Amino acid sequence: MRIAVPKETHPGENRVPVIPETVKKLALLGAEVVIEPGMGAGSGFSDEQYIEAGASVEPDRNKLFAEAQVLLRLRKPTLDEVALIPSGCIHISYLDPFNEHELVRALQMQGVTAISMEMIPRTTRSQKMDALSSQANLAGYVTVLLAANHLPSILPMMMTPAGTLKPAKVFILGAGVAGLQAIATAKRLGAKVTAFDTRPVVAEQVQSLGATFLEIDLGDTGETAGGYAKELTPEQIDRQRQAQKEVIAQSDVVITTAQVFGRKPPVLVTRDMVEGMQPGSVIVDMAAETGGNVEGSVPGETVEVNGVKIIGQANLPNNVCRDASKMYSSNLFNLVEDVWDKESKQFVVDFEHDILPGCIITHGGEVTNETIKNILEGAN
Repeated sequence: MRIAVPKETHPGENRVPVIPETVKKLALLGAEVVIEPGMGAGSGFSDEQYIEAGASVEPDRNKLFAEAQVLLRLRKPTLDEVALIPSGCIHISYLDPFNEHELVRALQMQGVTAISMEMIPRTTRSQKMDALSSQANLAGYVTVLLAANHLPSILPMMMTPAGTLKPAKVFILGAGVAGLQAIATAKRLGAKVTAFDTRPVVAEQVQSLGATFLEIDLGDTGETAGGYAKELTPEQIDRQRQAQKEVIAQSDVVITTAQVFGRKPPVLVTRDMVEGMQPGSVIVDMAAETGGNVEGSVPGETVEVNGVKIIGQANLPNNVCRDASKMYSSNLFNLVEDVWDKESKQFVVDFEHDILPGCIITHGGEVTNETIKNILEGAN
């Protein structure tokens, strides 16, 4: 089976979908792996490394697409690229199917089997394929480094002959995968960390990392079957804002991580909260690209409000692109291996499989994912 890996073309994207080590594993399964020249350059992997691992190189991008039976990608395809994909081809990448209605329809009409990496179910068995979690883990780490780089003081307590420097106070909103990694990183760097999450069940995890869990009585909250925080009512959001306002005012760093795939993130830090912080303080809004947790944050930019820096940098895992590529490549391989038929040496599309049906968006000229199908029908 011919697996093709084109070069990512999104501006500034240095992550790559497949690393040489994964090519070697795919070749051992019996797959023929073909890459576009320079595919791994963003993360420091040369064509020679891929060739040594068992891949061949196809310089004609159109031909690479046209002859592919499986396409492994990081970013969603453009509409022009969809037109190049042969009917029956399996395309695996991020797709943003909740918002990319035209793209989903194009993939459907082209007869492509489109698999969305965002839609991998959050189950114990599928953890090794969960790209959202693996990238969020790295994003949480990067947020702390960005904050430390912009803060005019240090994070740890330091006792010197000139006096004692107090540890920075870091407040982290959201204790999912990204939030927990941000907590762990800030603690390792010596900060005094407080965190809040609408799910009381994560309080123990926060405390196990050495942070203080901010107790706010919001009434019935909890989490969804997929492990995400449930959407709060307007009254609960207001209660949360009021309770955290004092903590934010006393913090040197605030990191917001409240984002859920397919849904606009809640605004947790309002303008008056930002204005209540000390000049020189830093806020990192992980959700800036999808709508923002912080009033006044700008996607892809760092802005200043009354001396407080608000960082809205997008694509945070790209800051550590080599490790991000390793993790995403591993997620892709684990998915392929799980459904690979060793006798026929084929990727088997099986709707009885316990993971595949949830992440297949289109197949055989149909939109097969019920959730996305209902959204598209509602939009019409």
